Amino acid sequence: MQKIFGGKSTAPKKALLLGAGFVVKPTLTLLSEKGVEVTVACRTLESAQKLCKDVKGTKAISLDVENEEALDAEVGKVDVAISLIPYIFHPLVIKSAIRTKVDVVTTSYTSPAMVELEKDIQEAGITVMNEIGLDPGIDHLYAIKTIDEVHKAGGKIKSFLSYCGGLPAPEASANPLGYKFSWSARGMLLALSNTAKFLKDGETKEVPGQDLMSVAKPYNTGYTGFAFVAYPNRDSTPFREKYSIPEASTIIRGTLRYAGFPELIRCVVDMGFLSQDVHDFLKPSANPLSWKDATAKVLNATSASDDDLTWAISSRHTFPNTEEKDRVISGLRWIGLFSSDPIIPRSTPLDTLCATLEKRMAYGDEERDLVFLQHKFEIEHADGKHETRTSTLCEYGDPKGYSAMAKLVGIPCGVAVIQVLEGSLKKGLLAPYTPEICDPLRHELRENYGIDMVEQTVV
Repeated sequence: MQKIFGGKSTAPKKALLLGAGFVVKPTLTLLSEKGVEVTVACRTLESAQKLCKDVKGTKAISLDVENEEALDAEVGKVDVAISLIPYIFHPLVIKSAIRTKVDVVTTSYTSPAMVELEKDIQEAGITVMNEIGLDPGIDHLYAIKTIDEVHKAGGKIKSFLSYCGGLPAPEASANPLGYKFSWSARGMLLALSNTAKFLKDGETKEVPGQDLMSVAKPYNTGYTGFAFVAYPNRDSTPFREKYSIPEASTIIRGTLRYAGFPELIRCVVDMGFLSQDVHDFLKPSANPLSWKDATAKVLNATSASDDDLTWAISSRHTFPNTEEKDRVISGLRWIGLFSSDPIIPRSTPLDTLCATLEKRMAYGDEERDLVFLQHKFEIEHADGKHETRTSTLCEYGDPKGYSAMAKLVGIPCGVAVIQVLEGSLKKGLLAPYTPEICDPLRHELRENYGIDMVEQTVV
């Protein structure tokens, strides 16, 4: 791969990459291949060293981003800081970058805390580029593409649907949830507690987190080999302005899962296993309870017998029919909630359950993940004709290389970093919501990394 920095005529550019997650390696490798010298910083030196192993032009350090002096010292040594740590820490990194006049790239949504720093970012004359991973990221690049094309031709976007799922490949999905964890189970389950807000036929709708799985419906992507269900997530309403589609009466962004997922999760919610309340019986102990005893206590069941546990579950959760009840109870057994196995105590029902899910539902060494992202546009053309157009990304991971999720988050991030280092992006607080930003990113990802969304007219 051609180097663009660090050649005979150019001094090497330098980057500070903060984080140790699974998406870090694709970003790190891309930057290394482009001749960028990268310092990888994690709380634990061992984690950083593991990421740097066999990657040219990298070095590992231990760094606590909450130590302002230490953070400034490291940020001040580089041309760009890449923040792939939890989003709540991004403002600390951006403040350091403002003080040291260094650019920043993140894959996270632009948060209110970042917006509060916008004036300081502009005064410092730096670029802070956000939302450049998969979702958010690649989704924006192709939404803006179609919207811009339709508008330039005098048409209107009447409806915009966008759903994305990070899932095990079908052959690796043989468990009751049809799901596996390559990241925090806690993060995934807590996301199910967030209220969803969207536009539907001109009206603003809200779905409380506890009801989210109740609105999950089968979703036809046109790819009949997949049995997906879809549900809304987060707040989709700002995208009417962000995507410049004031004419749209329906805007929904959401999540894809395999069929069967919502019903089992609804039952887990009703059982009380998403509770973050601390219980003495779930605190770490030399003699942890069995799962059936812990389940009985969470449910306030009469006993830990199968019949009493099933009765207690049925008293909290309404099953539509006996067949569905049997399927869901069987799923709970598979997870281990009726077993004599000891729990991995983590003080709360949520964290105790997550510890077991991450153990039971981890990817095997030879298993692939799948990312499926699809936009669906209802278009009214200038001549009055209507069209339904989809834009679809279907990517499988490589068990001997990157997972699909790591590639599709890490590579766009790396490409954006290169553009920042080249000076291709303007200064200020940015996200990919304009053709000027999106077009070069999309072209680079398609031409040099094979990352593309397939467009198709459905109707």
